[in-house]
Amino acid sequence: MNRPYIICHMLVSIDGKVTGSFLSKEAASDGVELYYEKNRTINSKGFICGRVTMEESFTNKYYPDLSKYQNVEIEKTDYVVDNSFEKYAVAFDRFGRLGWQNSVIVDEDPGYNKAHIIEVLTENVKGEYLAYLQEIKVSYIFAGKDELSVGLALEKLKTLFNIDKLLLEGGSIINGAFLKEDLVDELSLVYVPLIGEKEDKPLFYNSEMTNFELISSDVFKNNIYARYKVKR
Repeated sequence: MNRPYIICHMLVSIDGKVTGSFLSKEAASDGVELYYEKNRTINSKGFICGRVTMEESFTNKYYPDLSKYQNVEIEKTDYVVDNSFEKYAVAFDRFGRLGWQNSVIVDEDPGYNKAHIIEVLTENVKGEYLAYLQEIKVSYIFAGKDELSVGLALEKLKTLFNIDKLLLEGGSIINGAFLKEDLVDELSLVYVPLIGEKEDKPLFYNSEMTNFELISSDVFKNNIYARYKVKR
């Protein structure tokens, strides 16, 4: 498959959780800083997140009024604004529910700031939403009729945008979908010295058994940074 190289880059508890109140604890602060430092220094063309992560981190749950686009007819074909950006923010957003106010990420962290947004959609998305994305110059691609095909999305990201490497920084569900399809090449994990709570989500949800080999590991203050490569 002609696709980008995928590095799953995550901040995790000792027991492998990726969401929960442990992330806001003082004991995790050094690990959080290390996580963002690694995000900036790993040589990639941007990052991938699911809808929920994008809402929580970048859109502040904003959603536009689409009523003015109701009579606009939009053909459901891929829409590429520009394929020469330095960085991309790839949002897996099956039904088109994310509300963007710019065509690029606006964030104080240079690892994310100015990354051009690409929406990954199914053909079930409403035409009004596509008209809205075109008006604000957000790129989008289709990767399935009813359900998202991760493989097809990655092939299009490679061929349409010349993206050769991306960081996967999603939640459990999207991370698990990538791993289940054998589309994770490497893990980049910052372990913080905390155990998550029982309701916290794991690194991968509903995934398949996968064999990794350790590439490197380092200790930073009270945290461990480890990189693994998939053994295929």
